[in-house]
Amino acid sequence: MVATAQSLREQVACACRILALEGYADLTLGHVSARAAGSGTVHIKRKGVGLDETGPEDVISFELDDENALDSPEMHLEAVLHTEVYRARPDVGAVVHGHPPYATALAVLFVDGVAVYDETAELITEPGQGQAVARALGNGNAVLLRNHGVVVVGSDVAWAVLTACTLERAVRLQVIASSLGETLPIDPEIARRMFPAKYHDRLVEEYWQAWLRKLRRLGDDSSGS
Repeated sequence: MVATAQSLREQVACACRILALEGYADLTLGHVSARAAGSGTVHIKRKGVGLDETGPEDVISFELDDENALDSPEMHLEAVLHTEVYRARPDVGAVVHGHPPYATALAVLFVDGVAVYDETAELITEPGQGQAVARALGNGNAVLLRNHGVVVVGSDVAWAVLTACTLERAVRLQVIASSLGETLPIDPEIARRMFPAKYHDRLVEEYWQAWLRKLRRLGDDSSGS
């Protein structure tokens, strides 16, 4: 959990700008959401603004059980990617959808692999499609949407951002390694043993604060404290 006084709206806005810095910027496409702990309230980036320009005022809120919420003119067409994942995964506190170039082009293994949704390359706008993506995600933390993009989840905003950035970095490294010759993957059992040491709440908080400092160094005065 991010141990700061930032509101979820501020966290979502910062997450959008961080992801833009890390290769997720794609015109006004892509969105991040966060679910308030212990409630059905979801905060999500509105449509019409790029990830790199999203501020707290660009984050809108809705209730997960509001049948009319997705009809808002400010709502992204693919908001069902968020709502259906939240409904299927009570443990998920944040969802990222974007079109990072490397991960969109190539599948890559995490510790237990990355799921692939390939029923369609079209926009995911219907609840049934969102449910199919949630099923493909399963208990994992990322799913590749074939010829479309990615959906990444985390227990909170910082975890979702770290997972999204790590996915794209892993694919870039795989592309580089593949260009040099045959790749030798890490044994899955070794990878599972390494995971707790490399990724845990204390380090995720450390990484999140480093990203916020990076935003401030770049002149972003709305990144919080």
